[in-house]
Amino acid sequence: MRRNGAHVDLEAGHLSPRRGGASAADQEQAEAEAEEGGNLRKDLLLAYKTLGVVFGGLVTSPLYVYPSMNLASPTKEDYMGLYSIMFWTLTLIGVVKYVGIALNADDQGEGGTFAMYSLLCRHADIGILPSKKVYSEEEPLLHNQSATDRRPSWLGRFFERSITARRVLLFMAILGMCMLIGDGILTPAISVLSAIDGLRGPFPSVSKPVVEALSAAILIGLFLLQKYGTSKVSFLFSPIMAAWTFTTPIIGVYSIIHYYPGIFKAISPHYIVRFFLKNKKEGWRMLGGTVLCITGAEAMFADLGHFSKKGIQIAFLSSIYPSLVLTYAGQTAYLINNVNDFSDGFYNFVPRPVYWPMFIIATLAAIVASQSLISATFSVIKQSVVLDSFPRVKVVHTSQDKEGEVYSPETNYILMVLCVGVILGFGAGNSIGNAFGVVVIMVMLITTIMLVLVMIIIWRTPPALVALFFVPFFVMEGSYVSAVFTKIPEGGWLPFAVSMILALIMFGWYYGRQRKMEYEMANKVTVERLAELLARPEVQRVPGLCFFYSNIQDGLTPVLGHYIKNMGSLHQATVFVTLRYLLVAKVDERERILVRRLGPTGVYGCTVQYGYADSLCSGDLAAQVVSHLRRHVEAAEEEAARLEAAWNAGVVHVRGKMRFYVGEDAGWFDKIMLGFYEFLHGICRSALPALGMPLQQRVEIGMLYKV
Repeated sequence: MRRNGAHVDLEAGHLSPRRGGASAADQEQAEAEAEEGGNLRKDLLLAYKTLGVVFGGLVTSPLYVYPSMNLASPTKEDYMGLYSIMFWTLTLIGVVKYVGIALNADDQGEGGTFAMYSLLCRHADIGILPSKKVYSEEEPLLHNQSATDRRPSWLGRFFERSITARRVLLFMAILGMCMLIGDGILTPAISVLSAIDGLRGPFPSVSKPVVEALSAAILIGLFLLQKYGTSKVSFLFSPIMAAWTFTTPIIGVYSIIHYYPGIFKAISPHYIVRFFLKNKKEGWRMLGGTVLCITGAEAMFADLGHFSKKGIQIAFLSSIYPSLVLTYAGQTAYLINNVNDFSDGFYNFVPRPVYWPMFIIATLAAIVASQSLISATFSVIKQSVVLDSFPRVKVVHTSQDKEGEVYSPETNYILMVLCVGVILGFGAGNSIGNAFGVVVIMVMLITTIMLVLVMIIIWRTPPALVALFFVPFFVMEGSYVSAVFTKIPEGGWLPFAVSMILALIMFGWYYGRQRKMEYEMANKVTVERLAELLARPEVQRVPGLCFFYSNIQDGLTPVLGHYIKNMGSLHQATVFVTLRYLLVAKVDERERILVRRLGPTGVYGCTVQYGYADSLCSGDLAAQVVSHLRRHVEAAEEEAARLEAAWNAGVVHVRGKMRFYVGEDAGWFDKIMLGFYEFLHGICRSALPALGMPLQQRVEIGMLYKV
């Protein structure tokens, strides 16, 4: 505004600058510098905090990478080749793919495979979730696009035409989420087991079963503490991980100087070529172990919503990446001089004087890394429940200040059983490593494919640049995938089994919800039909305020007609509430609750909108809706008085519980899938407790739907 003011003064004839002009410009510059400095401090603080949350799995990977490799009589050349592979994997996947590209494919600050899926659905009509039609094309992200950019690309048109392609895309997004849950099982098991295994160095009499029992006890304790949240101890996470991140490269530098100063010659890619020429098929199989060096890189994208892009980039480039490069260089330098010590490639290279301090730091770092993955698993389950693509489980917010800090009791105890089962069942770290490699690389390959779709459909990247990204990363990650698939019989079956079970649950739940939605849309009650029902002399309007929950946007649920015919009444004020999921991360508070009149006296419609990162139950929903209704009817005194009288008379929340009746004439697919859905529906929690409704105010109306 000052610039406009100066411009007017000059046109009015004030050719000489005013005395205050220079100071105003200086003040503007000072404010800009202060704001920039404040942002830098904020980014540096966030970068420090990411050490304890985002990078736990990645930075603790030196504990188990070399022990996970099934090396047979390795030589100096083998170790040089392995280090070269790890260096370029960290550089290309970590720096180029994630830090340079993937972090820019966020969905309003949220990251991960499902965030990319929702981003694609908002820019092209390629979603198949029941709620995908509710998003608006006038979303803020689209405001800055020209009309040309809004036209679907050739790939977008292909997905719009092909239901099979859209299903495959949804399956990939679901698989990415399932693999992250598999990660939540394996990371705690392998990291804690590898850390505690350090006891066997100074005390050879300590047996493997003792290490496994101690590791299982630590994890059981960690899972039992989840219900209390991490707010009280989370301030310790970053210092612990910072201690680990900055001490391991110091030991690495010592090891380089002491054992093999020429280790960085291995940065030359020709060592990779020589490694594969010498080892051939065995070298290709060893990729299943080297891929673990990039374990946890997906977390910097998946956890983007909790931090800032710049904070994650600063942390990775200034500390995580150099730490890993130097730590692996030090480990490799040690192993070049001690070629058969790879089974304990971490603790053997730690100098004796600092062994016990490093053991303590390693154990604490492994626990923090485990906590990060457990928390991420809770967040994924919460998002899946919010999307109605997973049966409802209890999700508790353990912090009043941090919205993303959640806890799910059912998920927690299932994870605990699986983690302890992995430790006691697999035992050796290399067996868990075989299973772990499948999870790591599959998630990364899915991210690469979805990034290509984002480049073509949204960013409109030139084909040459898309090919420049896709070809090298697909070849590299495809090679890793082919190598880890050979490990399936040796433990890699576990994440596949977990992922397939989760995918079956998600698909069965989705199919049942879709069929239920189709029935409701075909048999919905129109506003005109509601007026006819209320006009019947036998139907009475009773005192009180009723919230009637419905799944459909256009019209009213068939359960309403069933309710009125059987009860012969409707409350004096009735609000038909629809929960509307939008394909965005968060919905603005001003647009969260939308109310309208529906025609008959005292009947209203209400839409509660939420994104996949929103908390569905934030405060007293009934009070919030009534507050919006008061503002909506405040001009009509008589109507406002009726609403207040109904509110004071009492509130009831009614939800229709429509069940499938699968007849003998139904097809075999419907018999299996809808039977499975009914089983899931019977054991999952009701939707009303998830909205925080008091038990004494809840009513469920049953209705059978014959298939």
